[in-house]
Amino acid sequence: MVHDQLMVTIELSSIAGVRQRLFAGRFLVPAGIMVRRTLEWGSGVGFPVPVTIADIAPRTALQQRYWDPALTEPAQWNPVLEALHSHRSVRNYLPDPLTDETLDVLVSAAQSAATSSNLQAWSVVAVRDPDRKARLAALAGDQAHIVEAPVLLVWLADFARVRQLAGDRGAPIEGADYLESSYLGFIDAALAAQNAVTAAESLGLGTVFIGAIRNKPEEVAAELGLPPHVFAVFGLVVGQPHPDADAQIKPRLPRQAVLHPRRTTCLPSASTSTPTRGALPPSTAPSSSSIRGLHGFWTDSPRQHG
Repeated sequence: MVHDQLMVTIELSSIAGVRQRLFAGRFLVPAGIMVRRTLEWGSGVGFPVPVTIADIAPRTALQQRYWDPALTEPAQWNPVLEALHSHRSVRNYLPDPLTDETLDVLVSAAQSAATSSNLQAWSVVAVRDPDRKARLAALAGDQAHIVEAPVLLVWLADFARVRQLAGDRGAPIEGADYLESSYLGFIDAALAAQNAVTAAESLGLGTVFIGAIRNKPEEVAAELGLPPHVFAVFGLVVGQPHPDADAQIKPRLPRQAVLHPRRTTCLPSASTSTPTRGALPPSTAPSSSSIRGLHGFWTDSPRQHG
């Protein structure tokens, strides 16, 4: 079993009001169940004190996002920011169906995202049929959550609609075959899908993106019956999280690593940079490896654990 290693000091107040140091040192926690595991130590007043890992780990969504228990929420914090910072990928679902009404809300949220020149060069296919989901799952690396969730949304860069509308009106579309147009469709689809994710999470639903839908693009296109000039960009599983789903807020790089007043080098020099709060060594970073059948920690392979 893969374990995450944490260095902690636990201090709790007893009923008598005396602070007792119950434990100080390094211990192993099975990966993927950090917020669920309960440990017990004897207190200084003779009764066991239950302590969960959540008691010693970062508590708020902001703290968990950067794995920094010292972070405090800014004054302008609000429910929208809480929802955005609480995003997590869910890979274990109940079979409860997704209603048409809910799906309509997710799509309207997606259509409310920004779109280049209002072209809306994307579409989405809602796959509910179990057999079709199974075939798509096989094309995307046999990911079980594709099959067990009630719906797989396949997001498309859709240039067929734009071409048809232009043809119907005799409008020139000389720029449609340029690389920039491809970027436009992919970006529009990503912006729309992220809006749908936020909407789904606001309704208590879980989601996870399926990038492996691009593993076999021609087979996916044939399975979905896509016309020319339409490309499957990624999938998005949506459903009710299973009670045993151990989805966690994954830590990100420190903000200083991505926010720059100007950029002159690829990365700060190791000789001049200083450690920043929230930057975890690989040995202490939480891992979802055991859930996904992978090995190592999230810092070892961003491509695997992102």
